[in-house]
Amino acid sequence: QVQLVESGGGLVQAGASLRLSCAASGRTFTSYTMAWFRQAPGKEREFVATTTWNGGSSYNGYLADSVKGRFTISRDNAKNSVYLHMNSLKPEDTAVYYCAARATVVRATSANEYDYWGQGTQVTVSS
Repeated sequence: QVQLVESGGGLVQAGASLRLSCAASGRTFTSYTMAWFRQAPGKEREFVATTTWNGGSSYNGYLADSVKGRFTISRDNAKNSVYLHMNSLKPEDTAVYYCAARATVVRATSANEYDYWGQGTQVTVSS
């Protein structure tokens, strides 16, 4: 079993930056595919970013088109943590952000492909 705990959300103005953190526990973290999703009120949960192990010493990041150029994803295996760095935030980025994990190295962008979820952290961007 894997437990995921997100933190770092908050209320910010448009154009600001935030860093979300997700701490994982319970299993070996290194080879897990990790991702961030978000869900705005009345909308479906949508993919934001994912990081997958490339089998060597590094990881590949992949971002949704809506956040490319503004968000980045990173991970620190020594801390069993994954991060979402959000810059140039827009009001349309307002949502609950969820960390997710799956026990494979294959990239996935659908929520139903992930096995473990955190409780979410609220990000609100005011105009």
